[in-house]
Amino acid sequence: MPPTMTYEFGKIVLVPFPFTNQNALKKRPAAVISSQDYNVARPDLILMAVTSQVKTPLLFGEIMIADWQTAGLLKASVIKPVITTIQKDLVIQKLGRLALPDCQSLESLLAILLKQ
Repeated sequence: MPPTMTYEFGKIVLVPFPFTNQNALKKRPAAVISSQDYNVARPDLILMAVTSQVKTPLLFGEIMIADWQTAGLLKASVIKPVITTIQKDLVIQKLGRLALPDCQSLESLLAILLKQ
């Protein structure tokens, strides 16, 4: 993506996302969870993985994206509690943006995952 592209919390981007064992990358959508201030000041983005592999019931730390079409996704998807930091120049494509209720769900999830 061009370096002038702006990113904010809730944007959905396509990136080479690392597996948790760090042995490989998979091109997948991800949700931007870093703030706009962070994203302006830094050359990277903090992201959470998005998957269309929806398991019922959802596992702890997962949230369903209710408005997956607005997010630019091809099918119903889940945000997984897998966080990574990626340089902005590795973003392949901007897909969309989470709808406000989905952003609020993501904020609530982060509060649960990161509280002490």
